[in-house]
Amino acid sequence: MKLYIRSEIVEKERKKLEDMFDEVVYDPWTTNGKRFYSDEMAEKMEEVNPDVLITELDQITDEVLDHSKNLKLIVDCRSTPENVDMDAVNKHDIPLIHTPARNAEAVAEMLVGLLVTYSRQVIQANKWVRDGEWKPGTTPYYIWKGHELYSKTIGFVGFGAVSRTAAKLLEPFGIKMMFYDPYVKESVGNVKKADLKTIFTEADFVSVHLPVTKETTKMINADFLSLMKKDALFLNTSRAAVVDNEALYDAVSQKKIDGAIIDVLDTEPPKTKDDLKLALLDNVICTPHICGSTYEVVLHQSEIAVDAMQHFFNKDYANAKLMNPKVLEGYGNGN
Repeated sequence: MKLYIRSEIVEKERKKLEDMFDEVVYDPWTTNGKRFYSDEMAEKMEEVNPDVLITELDQITDEVLDHSKNLKLIVDCRSTPENVDMDAVNKHDIPLIHTPARNAEAVAEMLVGLLVTYSRQVIQANKWVRDGEWKPGTTPYYIWKGHELYSKTIGFVGFGAVSRTAAKLLEPFGIKMMFYDPYVKESVGNVKKADLKTIFTEADFVSVHLPVTKETTKMINADFLSLMKKDALFLNTSRAAVVDNEALYDAVSQKKIDGAIIDVLDTEPPKTKDDLKLALLDNVICTPHICGSTYEVVLHQSEIAVDAMQHFFNKDYANAKLMNPKVLEGYGNGN
């Protein structure tokens, strides 16, 4: 069998793949920073003609799959395969493996770091020093006095891998924690299950961790934001589409809440000043969708992907991290 790798995989795990396949073509998008869109990917798949594809950013569409005559398995190195047309994959009866929690540690660590950075006014204080404002007679100890996380309350909207990891990191700070997640039936350790109204009404920090679905698109709207305390902080390190960002801009710009930390924008990269208006507010910290970007994520995705593939080829499908296990009912018939 032939394997085509379009995602970065660490050498140790690549060696395992070389033992599993007759031929391995390693062409990660990180080599030149270029993702393939549908037409380009279709051409590459026809040229390489692999049995198995490992991808991460490339568009996988019906057109691509029509040009993938021998393809029997797709591995997408993402927690949520947003680059893959699931309807097309299911139509072609191709199993899809994903890599859940590959960047959970990365996002959770940065979440905690940004929370401390905002609460302690680190960015403003650093600018104050760099601008030469620390002069004899000034009192930075009082000018830049911030807040501790101790005794505050954080509410997670969505309690998956990232928020669970963040909760473990935050526990030693002495912070109170609660979560809303309809798929988690009861409290988890010291993190109490709550409804959305309670989260937005009582939390000092509201942190959003939602995938984009029909149900979650703009789920966080003006009604929920209006429930937040005036000194509360809003955080979104998941996806911009789950928040009504016009309503968030209104809440933050009019100081209805203390501020926001965001790693995602409606338009990425921003094309106009209007696309940046939320990010440019003084009480907002905005990073360019990098919370999940660490060198270690490559190690995590490599280990998760290869382990899942080994389970798959051993027909241990329950541990193969399949997004669409139903296609296995016809697996091998024409594939």
